[in-house]
Amino acid sequence: MEENNNIAKNYDPKDFEERLYARWEEKGYFTPDVDKNKKPFTIMMPPPNITGQLHLGHALDNTLQDILIRTKRMQGYSTLWLPGQDHASIATEVKVENELLKKGLVKKEMGREAFLEKVWQWTDEYRAKIRGQLKKMGCSADFTRESFTMDENLNHAVREVFVKLYKDGLIYQGNRITNWCPKCMTAISDAEIVFEEQAGHFWHIKYPVVGTDEFLEIATTRPETMLGDTAVAVNPKDPRYAHLVGKTLILPLVNREIPIVADDYVDLEFGTGAVKITPAHDPNDFQIGKRHNLPEIVVLNENATICEGYGKYSGLDRYEARKLIVEDLDSAGLLVKIKDHAHNVGTHDRCATTVEPLLSKQWYVKMESLAKPAIDAVREKKTKFVPERFEKTYFNWMENIQDWCISRQLWWGHRIPVWYCKDCGEIIVASTEPTNCTKCNSTNLQQDKDVLDTWFSSALWPFSTLGWPNNTEDLKYFYPTSVLVTGYDIIFFWVARMIFSGIYNLEEVPFETVLMHGMVRDDKGRKMSKSLGNGTDPLEVIEKYGADALRFSLATGNAPGSDMRFYESRVEAARNFANKIWNASRFVMMNFNEELMTKYKDSRNYTVADRWILSRMNTVAKEVTENIEKFEIGIALQKTHDFMWTEFCDWYIELVKPVLYAEDGESKGIVLNVLNTVLIAGLKLLHPVMPYITEEIFTHVQTECESITISKWPEYDEKLKDEKAEENMNYIIEAIKDVRNARADMDVPPSRKAKVFIYATEAKDAFEEGMVYFQKLASASEVVFLNSKEEAPENIVTVVTKGAEVYMPLLELVDLEKELERLNKEKEKLEKEIDRVEKKLCNEKFTAKAPVEVVEEEKAKGEKYKEMYNSVIKSIENLK
Repeated sequence: MEENNNIAKNYDPKDFEERLYARWEEKGYFTPDVDKNKKPFTIMMPPPNITGQLHLGHALDNTLQDILIRTKRMQGYSTLWLPGQDHASIATEVKVENELLKKGLVKKEMGREAFLEKVWQWTDEYRAKIRGQLKKMGCSADFTRESFTMDENLNHAVREVFVKLYKDGLIYQGNRITNWCPKCMTAISDAEIVFEEQAGHFWHIKYPVVGTDEFLEIATTRPETMLGDTAVAVNPKDPRYAHLVGKTLILPLVNREIPIVADDYVDLEFGTGAVKITPAHDPNDFQIGKRHNLPEIVVLNENATICEGYGKYSGLDRYEARKLIVEDLDSAGLLVKIKDHAHNVGTHDRCATTVEPLLSKQWYVKMESLAKPAIDAVREKKTKFVPERFEKTYFNWMENIQDWCISRQLWWGHRIPVWYCKDCGEIIVASTEPTNCTKCNSTNLQQDKDVLDTWFSSALWPFSTLGWPNNTEDLKYFYPTSVLVTGYDIIFFWVARMIFSGIYNLEEVPFETVLMHGMVRDDKGRKMSKSLGNGTDPLEVIEKYGADALRFSLATGNAPGSDMRFYESRVEAARNFANKIWNASRFVMMNFNEELMTKYKDSRNYTVADRWILSRMNTVAKEVTENIEKFEIGIALQKTHDFMWTEFCDWYIELVKPVLYAEDGESKGIVLNVLNTVLIAGLKLLHPVMPYITEEIFTHVQTECESITISKWPEYDEKLKDEKAEENMNYIIEAIKDVRNARADMDVPPSRKAKVFIYATEAKDAFEEGMVYFQKLASASEVVFLNSKEEAPENIVTVVTKGAEVYMPLLELVDLEKELERLNKEKEKLEKEIDRVEKKLCNEKFTAKAPVEVVEEEKAKGEKYKEMYNSVIKSIENLK
């Protein structure tokens, strides 16, 4: 136990947060051993992108993980919390490209190698920033095992998986309709598309039927794609068009003949019942085109301009071309009408550009055989979702999963491990670069220029970080991991892919539990974003209030799977709580007397208050542990907060102050030992969420071990359970609160003491045991127990409380004349307010013109004034 005066008088987290984290790292507390005598508990930190600083969502995510890790570490597990970062190929490439443009540097002019050199410089800078932020937040992660999705060993794992999937026939290259981002100039997966409702139109266009004077009317939301039409489809059951099936049309503006085909896909009720078919620019049209052997004509370039060969439209942006095409159709008398139409449009989640379905050659993963065992694993609860309702999102995605487009037309990322022989065209798939062609022995090889989707490497995170494909000691000990903590928004992006990757590569699910949390929104419930200017930097909050306050406010305001609002006032309240703990701890330490504590260490001459607080501490420790096991972290922290603030600080410390100031050595020694025991247990329960303040206090109040980080988690002790003491103290506390309230209602200052008479209707022993506490906390000059109500003196204030009636002589509490004068003035004031509100509400002009909420507010005021008026009248009657 350190000298008490070593702890600062005032709570200031800046005094010790940095110092304590450096000490934890120096001691290696966060670096676990592969210890066969301990159970492993593993969490893989969701790797933040290296595109910028961490935000409040990361702060919440990492706080929840740290709470679980610190708890399990104290419970004796070998805990690994492995941190790292994701290379985020599209997002990072766009960021770096934009930064270089500011300096006049153009990516394509620089070339691949020079550009990647700049990206690696960016990577080193932002990885260091992210690492620093995590440490600032107090994250007890093992940075000796820190990983990055572009590390050589992770790159090796990526190549091994690609080759394995290819050899198993699960990776193929094909010309298919792909989601294409014209701004990022790359293919993207379905999971990277955000659908948003946009105002658009239906353009109704007439296509002339060859050899007749008939027209076939179609409706489209994308007139520019008609340049690539290769058919018009109608439903074979549609009597309107049965005579036209097999005939041909003249494609307007292009003057190409295209067939009319019959296909069940066409909805008879929707639009005109005739659908233009553009196989190269629509996924449904692509399938129809395959069924009818239609040509696939690409009319849009990768930057969404019209291809060469279309006259004045060539080179125009898709929307400029659309405008001109519509004008030309109108001039030709082929535009029937334009109807407004709101529809869902796919946009790229990274840049918000409208995605263009485009026929292109890409690499794909066949998903059906991979998805099935991953679906079964969750159904069989090998991996559990918390809350369980998110299983529905998972199943919905996995049961309707499409083949995964994994190639990206980018430079930053894992290069696809495929080489092409320039001499014979052979495709070579290998985990290491080949020196010659396996077919013709040529050395004239070229690697595929594309990189893999970011999520391809992220999907391997739970095991590639542990050394897979090598069978390392870490992999054998720490895999499968215990819990994944993540936001509900990346269930299909990441969670699903990790599950099927873990099962496919290691035949085991990657984690036992997926704990979902929601988004952190601003105080108005809006998503935090740069455009709204409502984002909050966690480091700024920490600078102002300390890391413990930020962590506590985020974790206590959180229920699994639910969004939460961020209020700075909550952080301030958390800091006030930390300050309360600091001051209470200082008070306890200031009264330490090691001689008395040692002498009476084994004494059990406990008062009811001692037995009560020890029993409550024991109960709370049990409940908090159970809550954390069920991932009810917010509930666990609220219970700890309430116990420490109310029961320990507000009640027990106040109850025992008379003992601390008295001369009875034994009583004092016992109380000091109880204070120390409860304080240490409370600090341990708080430590996972408030690591810094609890460590700083802990090192001053105990000699058990060198750090609270590696101390033993409080365990339930049946011997400390004392239901009778808890019940008796409840009687005492309720009675003291009721007496205080009665005195406050009468505006009696605490300094004015009065004799207290107690008639116990039940639990008389409880009130007798608590007599000394009434003198301290209920401002009692003397406590007298009555055998019946009739023994109560006259002119008294009666307080009915749980198990007793408490009487206080009125004249000892108040000056009757002054109190009646004060109450009558209050009565007159309230009468005027009630009259004012009633006149206002009777005024039809006010009730008709004022906003509803203003009228309701006035009604509420009126009710409140009446309630206060009745209370004053009652007090006057009591005094009379």
